[in-house]
Amino acid sequence: MNKPDAVPQMNAEQPQLLLVDDDPDQLRLLVEALRATPWRLSLAFDGMRGYERAVAIMPDLILLDVRMPRLDGFALCRNLKANPSTAHIPILFLSSATDVDERLKGLRGGAVDYILKPYSAQEVIARVQIHLELAGKAAGRTKTDAFGASAPQAGPGAGVEPVDQDEVLVRAAQQELLSHRFHEQSLADLAAGLGVSERRLSRAFRKVLGMTLFEYLRRERMEQAKRLLMQTALSVLAVSQEAGFSSAANFATAFRDYTGMTPSEYRRRGDET
Repeated sequence: MNKPDAVPQMNAEQPQLLLVDDDPDQLRLLVEALRATPWRLSLAFDGMRGYERAVAIMPDLILLDVRMPRLDGFALCRNLKANPSTAHIPILFLSSATDVDERLKGLRGGAVDYILKPYSAQEVIARVQIHLELAGKAAGRTKTDAFGASAPQAGPGAGVEPVDQDEVLVRAAQQELLSHRFHEQSLADLAAGLGVSERRLSRAFRKVLGMTLFEYLRRERMEQAKRLLMQTALSVLAVSQEAGFSSAANFATAFRDYTGMTPSEYRRRGDET
């Protein structure tokens, strides 16, 4: 099967799908089934190209494989959800992985559905139709049928100003760190999860936030600790654990370096004001 960038388009009023998968042989039956629908279909064969096409064409829905070169499905999903112009697009994962944790990883990353391979093309079409209808209702569109019986109105991404790719990368990193409650995470692991090099990620943080990743992570952990000390009755040990520290002693040292006082002193001063 050749690798065209897109199949011939139909009526421009019909919903447009983007299918991102690096195995064209596995796609054959699904592509043939999707071509039989009124939907317009574009293809991409790796995650990086999938991101570029999603930003360029603003599809109504994305079908996304997990295991791909250059940028895997999880990293692509994070980047798309971190970009305001594409964050609204429903993403359905297609994967042979049966591991529950991996499926949850995709759903927590912003996907709306997870379809296991081998799949029935008709099941995929049925799920696509459901999510197109849900997306249309959420956007207040006038269409009543996912096959385009009524022309869709401008979607949530319409009119959104393009975002610099470094900003997208930093937002995706922030969301990933938040999902881990800002606990310590290596630069290498975070960069790998976003499909970029450590140097690229570090450069983006310095450009967008004016600080290194670890300076940002330290700030967020300390600010979280300050909120917990002031707004809850949690013990200092419990606060240190919530902030991702291995011991209360390490937390107390880091907190004093950041605020100029111990956690107990900070809480006491708050109680006095």
